Amino acid sequence: MKLVVAVVQDQDSNRLSNALTKNQFRATKLASTGGFLRSGNTTFLIGTEDSLIPKLLDIIRDNCRAREQMVAPVSPLGGNADSYIPYPVEVEVGGATVFVLPIEQFHHF
Repeated sequence: MKLVVAVVQDQDSNRLSNALTKNQFRATKLASTGGFLRSGNTTFLIGTEDSLIPKLLDIIRDNCRAREQMVAPVSPLGGNADSYIPYPVEVEVGGATVFVLPIEQFHHF
């Protein structure tokens, strides 16, 4: 058994959730925040058999693509304003950060 922890951008969350449900993967969704832009993320917790990991990773890869986006950086709070860029910049967003962890037991009640 494995526990897959997938952190995805909020824009990819619904698409991934629908794809997981369509392929009979059960997942718990958690709201999360972090990263360079302190933007909203969704963290999926998915327990599954070892043999299904390649299929699951394909689903995540297909539904969470990285893309370029113009964003306005968050201003520093109490930090050094000298390095603050006050205009929008193009950054890569999206994609997924995925952790695959071994687990000893998995119970679904």
